Amino acid sequence: MSLEALAKAAADPQSKSVMRRIVRENLGVYRKQYIMAIACMVLVAATTAFSAYIIKDVVNKVFDQRNLQEAWYVAGVILAVFAIKGFAGFGQDVLLNRIGNNIIARYQKRVYDHMLKLGVSFYTDTRSAFLVGQIGQNIGGIRNMLNLVITVVARDILTLIGLIAVMIIQDPVMTLCSIIVLPVAGYVLSRYVKRMKQLSRREVNLNARVSSALVESAQGISIIKAFTMEKQMQDKVHMLVGMSEKQSNRIALVTARTRPLTETLGGLAIAGAVAFGGSRVIAYGADQGALLSFLVAAMLAYEPARRLASFRIQFEKALVNARMLYELLDTPPRQADKPDARPLEVGAAQIEFKNVCFSYGARANGEMVLDDVSFLAEAGKTTALVGPSGGGKSTIINLIQRFYDLHSGEICVDDQNIADVKIASLRSRISYVSQQPILFEGTVAENIRYARPEATQAEIEAAAALAQAHDFIMELPAGYETEVGEAGVNFSGGQRQRLSIARAILRDAPILLLDEATSALDNESEKLVQQALDRLMQGRTTVVVAHRLSTIRNADRIVVIDRGRVVEQGSHATLINKNEGLYSRLHEIGASPELYEAASNG
Repeated sequence: MSLEALAKAAADPQSKSVMRRIVRENLGVYRKQYIMAIACMVLVAATTAFSAYIIKDVVNKVFDQRNLQEAWYVAGVILAVFAIKGFAGFGQDVLLNRIGNNIIARYQKRVYDHMLKLGVSFYTDTRSAFLVGQIGQNIGGIRNMLNLVITVVARDILTLIGLIAVMIIQDPVMTLCSIIVLPVAGYVLSRYVKRMKQLSRREVNLNARVSSALVESAQGISIIKAFTMEKQMQDKVHMLVGMSEKQSNRIALVTARTRPLTETLGGLAIAGAVAFGGSRVIAYGADQGALLSFLVAAMLAYEPARRLASFRIQFEKALVNARMLYELLDTPPRQADKPDARPLEVGAAQIEFKNVCFSYGARANGEMVLDDVSFLAEAGKTTALVGPSGGGKSTIINLIQRFYDLHSGEICVDDQNIADVKIASLRSRISYVSQQPILFEGTVAENIRYARPEATQAEIEAAAALAQAHDFIMELPAGYETEVGEAGVNFSGGQRQRLSIARAILRDAPILLLDEATSALDNESEKLVQQALDRLMQGRTTVVVAHRLSTIRNADRIVVIDRGRVVEQGSHATLINKNEGLYSRLHEIGASPELYEAASNG
């Protein structure tokens, strides 16, 4: 039945493709280990069959003939057989678990490496917590499929063949009658396979949603408590857990439905053998040792036969997991390098937008986030982006780093279109401070050193001092070796931002991008950090986004963005004198963020 199941699965083009891929990617890596594991399984199968065969000698030579010497001999053989079986089973379990654990580790690394290659737009469209929950389940599918196939072929089939051979040797007629039930079981079980495919994919998605909800609740616990959302989140998570439980119960039901069938058919076969064989022993004096050996073999054959009967259902479930994992691995990077991409050669580091049009996706009104945007960020000078919220300022920062590809137009650095250069070379020449400071697992020093792995401790401390972070770092329990909590929750917003700025300072790149870099700081910290940034911006091409006009008053060029278009450009002195200009209105109302929209609407 399992060979038939494999053949049917292989007949499906998608299943065939996935199976070939799994074998191609793993068989060569673990060939030696699998050979050793299969050898152990062969020993398990052989000793299982032999333990049924030797029952005939136990009955005939020990019990009937009452031969003590033969009893000691048979006892010794049985002890040796079970010892061999035990050690072989131990070797099989250890080898398969080691292979399985390494498969999970390899695919975890592979998936993570691929995730790093995917564009920012992929994560904009995909909830990260859901993605992680789904990946955890699907990687296990690769391991389960390989181990399932190996154990079915090398252990269960060989064990069943060996036991059936014993049954044939002892009584060919009863063997033929007994194995008639196998095709019947295989036909009935095959009807559950299609249903299992649908249920398995839905189960993975539901479990991923539960994991996602738990992670998001842990990350947003302060918001949940601040807005008294406990009851709402409880209801949501309880609903998801309930749906997941129902789905798991459906799968358990489909899987369990095979049990009454296999039990009944197995009982029917053995009961028939007992009745038929017993009558032959009683009426015709048939060999009772051979009958008992046959019955032991038949009962031992039940367990591998049951596993083989349910193999197709388990195989299809693992196949669904593997297929979903490969769907992620086959997702192409949306911002991949062109085949002829060359490294970016940065000289003066001048940035120019030429008729740039961009949208994050289809919108109901068909508007572009940026519509025919053109401006020049001169080399070594500061260009400030101002305007109402949602106008496209942060999008410009993202596009300079090529987080997204343009609909049309060009962005050039020193007259080189960034779409034609290697992305890594572009980003290595940029220091970036985001609006939301991000810290990673590790120490404070490690978080700053991510900007330049080869940096010395002295350079890290110098960068932290420039970002006004050194003093509070030294007050931490372990100073620079203090572990950062999840997402930096044990630091204030201002402290996280100053660490983020220290990371940008350490990068020491010719292009500096600041997206609301001081928005999380109090007035005193903002003043200190702004002084540090002023020193950092000297001699660098800087593009800065800020709502507070005080932070960009001294910019060499100010570009005013409104509804995705450049409406004004010039210095602060030039723009302030335009009575009807948006910048002038922003200045008049004090440039507070909440009044931007009012100024934009005139």
